[in-house]
Amino acid sequence: MGVQVAQVENVVGERVLIAVQAVNISRLSTHPVPTVPGTLIVVAGAGPKDSNGAGKSSFIASITALLGDEQWRFASGAKAVSELLFNAELASGAGARQWASADHGYIVGVFAPAGMEDFTAATSVDSVAGADGELFEVTATSGGAVTVWLRVNQEAPHLEIRWREGVHLAAAASEAERVARADELWASLPRSAGRRDVVARDLTKVLYGDRVRCVSFLSTSVRSKVATNLLSQPLNEISPERVFEAIAALTGLDAELEQEREARRDEHAKRVRAALAGERLAEFEAESKALLATFDRRDQARVRLAGALRCWRGRQARRLADAAGKDEALAAELARHQAASEAAAEAIAMVKAEIGTLKEDTLDRSVTEARRELAALQARAGKLDADRAVAENSADELRAMIPALEEARRFADGRDVPTAERELKEVGLRLNEALKALGVADRETASAQAALDDAEGGPAAAQLNALAAAGVGATGLLDALDVAEQARDHADALKELRGWPGEHAVIVDAAQLETAAAALAGLPGSVLVSAAGVSVVGAFDGVATGREARIKAAEQRLNRALDIQETAAQAVRDEEEAVAQAQRRLEGARAGVRLEELERRLGERRARLSELTAALEELVPRVAEAERQAGALDFRARTRDMEIERLEGRRHRHEAERARAREQEAKVGAERDALKLAALAADWGGTVETAGEWVRALPEEERGRTADEWWRAAERLLDQALRDTFPQEEDEVPEELRFLLQERGGSTAREQATFAAVCGSLASYLRAQEEYEKHQRRQIEAQVVSRQRDLAAADKGAEEAAQSTAVHRAALTAAIRARLTRVAEEFEKLDSSYGGYGATLEFPVPPAPADPEQRWQWRVTPKWRRGEGQGYVPYNRRANTALMDEKAVKLVCAAAIASSGGGHLCLVLDELGRNLGKEHRREAVALFRRIGETYGITVIGALQDDMEPYAIDACGQYIKLRRSSDAMPYNEPPVIVGHDQHAERVRALAAYVDRTGEASGTAAG
Repeated sequence: MGVQVAQVENVVGERVLIAVQAVNISRLSTHPVPTVPGTLIVVAGAGPKDSNGAGKSSFIASITALLGDEQWRFASGAKAVSELLFNAELASGAGARQWASADHGYIVGVFAPAGMEDFTAATSVDSVAGADGELFEVTATSGGAVTVWLRVNQEAPHLEIRWREGVHLAAAASEAERVARADELWASLPRSAGRRDVVARDLTKVLYGDRVRCVSFLSTSVRSKVATNLLSQPLNEISPERVFEAIAALTGLDAELEQEREARRDEHAKRVRAALAGERLAEFEAESKALLATFDRRDQARVRLAGALRCWRGRQARRLADAAGKDEALAAELARHQAASEAAAEAIAMVKAEIGTLKEDTLDRSVTEARRELAALQARAGKLDADRAVAENSADELRAMIPALEEARRFADGRDVPTAERELKEVGLRLNEALKALGVADRETASAQAALDDAEGGPAAAQLNALAAAGVGATGLLDALDVAEQARDHADALKELRGWPGEHAVIVDAAQLETAAAALAGLPGSVLVSAAGVSVVGAFDGVATGREARIKAAEQRLNRALDIQETAAQAVRDEEEAVAQAQRRLEGARAGVRLEELERRLGERRARLSELTAALEELVPRVAEAERQAGALDFRARTRDMEIERLEGRRHRHEAERARAREQEAKVGAERDALKLAALAADWGGTVETAGEWVRALPEEERGRTADEWWRAAERLLDQALRDTFPQEEDEVPEELRFLLQERGGSTAREQATFAAVCGSLASYLRAQEEYEKHQRRQIEAQVVSRQRDLAAADKGAEEAAQSTAVHRAALTAAIRARLTRVAEEFEKLDSSYGGYGATLEFPVPPAPADPEQRWQWRVTPKWRRGEGQGYVPYNRRANTALMDEKAVKLVCAAAIASSGGGHLCLVLDELGRNLGKEHRREAVALFRRIGETYGITVIGALQDDMEPYAIDACGQYIKLRRSSDAMPYNEPPVIVGHDQHAERVRALAAYVDRTGEASGTAAG
């Protein structure tokens, strides 16, 4: 049964790598290679011609992939790891056509607890490979070993990870059989993530708990992105920028710098967006201003056109009113002919009454009421159905919350909330007491340490320091006295030696008495004792003696204070764990209270759901009955409408009779027609009475106007309206209006004849444009508001992005400074511990680049002292080659130590010492070994041929990869040599990880 990824973390833990096996990785042999942790391991090669082609770079690159070196970009799938697979196209010689490229391979690592001296004794072998080549499994019953398998695939996923307790390696008599056994053993391993395997993005977290276990400098042949190698060229030839890049690669700052650049890109994009929004707003306002001016002219044209039509209407009213007086005499004759039309009108009225009776029936109200009732029932049914769906969803949501609360309630262990709160308060009080005790212990430890420092300074310390600075040899009088055992009981005599002058007395040579007196001139009270006598310089107060006794007492006091401090610290840790447990119990008790409330609410939801279901079932028959009644009433309404249509036909016949009567009226009124009263009334658009009323309602100054005066005013206003509508000749005039304007010219009669048509066409055009212009005005206003809002939002977004970038840059600056400070501290420790006078790093904070695509470039300047008490000298000052090589090695190790976080670390270097001078190579390699063994760092370095003679004697373990011919698909078994105290380790590890007897040759240096 598989284990979920979320439940597995830091599988390897504190174990260290003790063996590596590669299968189908480059041309490496499949033999297991044991490794010695915590020392310098050099990897040499012997190819067909020289060391090239033996697979050194591929071997150390496979180790960095196994140890989770982040430069492989595991979060992106680690596709570059697949380039380590065996590739037939890259093979040379006769065998290149006989072998196929590998589509998958394995990198296998065996990890065991540190301290290999006890490892072999604590290991028992359950089963090994037999003569028939069966797979063997070696289980560490008490050693705690674990075997990690990385399957490297040509296609995605490019990395799959499995592991198992104990040692599980493929063993067989030949390379081909070991490759086949590897596939079988992989299939037998349990899947690491349940139904699937852990992949590249989870490798570091699952195997190492996100701890840095490996940093490296690899060549371009196995790494797409190559960091600056501080050991590939003289240190003083590397710029401060490239020094920072190298340290960033070793300490993991690359990703954080890339995040800072992404923040600057986002800020720049938002600032550009804000600028564009401002430009678009200004451009839109300029364009809309001209458009609004055009709309205003057309509104003025509409006003003037209305005035022209009013004047034209005044002309028509005046003409009609003048003709009305002449028509009054003929009006009486019209009455005779109206009687005929009245009879037809009465018949029409009767038919209309019958139609009205049918239409006043209550049938329409019944139909409307039936439809309304049906709609109400349907709406009620729909609401009940929706309420039931809501109740079901609410119940489902409540049920989904129960398992999580039940899971949390188990942490309460049966406690209620008051009990859990009381327990939490009690353990909190105990924690406060423990913290107070720890503070008291800390103060006592500091006091004891100060007392010890004071005791170690001893009497006459100031005098001795002053004489030493003047080059005068001297010894304190009290320090020179050795009190006999039998004299220690004479306390009074001993007390007489303390105080002045005994405590401030120093013994000097008689020949240097004057020089000593001059040196102590600034320390009044000093006493000089020599063969020539005693000389006193000034006076002095406050004395002490018994230096050794005081130091011993101060040390005992400090030891007691340290013991008490450790006990108090352990008590604080215990109480903190108790507080965490009490907090979990309180949360569980509160979850129980919430669970009861949740179950009550769920019961209410279920009762509500039952009520809604019953109501819906009761409503369905009523909806069906309402649909039937509405259908019947609709049928009756259609029958009534057919009867109304028949009556409407009769009414149309009576109206036809009335029309014939009116024709007779027209004949009688022929004389009235000769007055053109009807034409004038038609031009007016109303009756004579309305025309008279219109004229009488005019203002006094307009009431006396003649028809010609009204015409001239109308013509003038129409011309102005046309100019306002089409201010320029090139404006596009509608085709109809252009035709009417052409017909209008020539005479007043033609202008009057076409006036109404021109006004109608212009009014039609303006009406068509009016809605568009109103819409455009609203659109312009909305666009201005929207663009102003967009501009404000863009400005706000740019400001927020700038603030966010500043905050992110400040945090990143603090992180980079802290990381570089740690490197500088380790650089100082290493240099002081291994023959130097102290070293440091100078790294001023650079300003952020203006270009968002430019990387934030830091500068790191290594500095060191060239003598005791001297100041720091920059690394790019002239110095001998040995010093540069030594400082480069220490700087690389300091960066590695700073990135390790206190755990075991592996530093992998390609082409180790390529830049080192011949006379300094052995010393530099030995320095790598000493630093590695001191700090627990495993340093693995690949060598070129010219480095091998210098490194083979200075390293802790020597591995040589061999391949004698390009026709061979795999390397020959490697040669492994353990030097000095590591020889037995290598033999034990080789016997532990490989039982075939043919794999690695092992020897002691």
